[in-house]
Amino acid sequence: MIEVLLQAERALAAGLVDQAERLYRQTIAADPHNSIAVVGLARVALERADDAAALRLAWRALEIDPENAAATRLAARLEEVMTARGEALPKREGDA
Repeated sequence: MIEVLLQAERALAAGLVDQAERLYRQTIAADPHNSIAVVGLARVALERADDAAALRLAWRALEIDPENAAATRLAARLEEVMTARGEALPKREGDA
């Protein structure tokens, strides 16, 4: 799985967003508890200017691994940016 994650990182860095998404999803299919891959999908969402989806994915990564520093930073930054723009934060899974 490490090699697939590295390929996804390289693809994202090269602007190959669709390829990166496919590789992150492949990793998650093999290991649904891979918070690193979920953060990768959040970064894919950011590349597509979908902040709400990115935030939901960052939260999901934190549910999997509350110690994931990248997810913590990403979620905090997105919450800050979206709030500053006056946007409502998306609902978390399980919220009524």
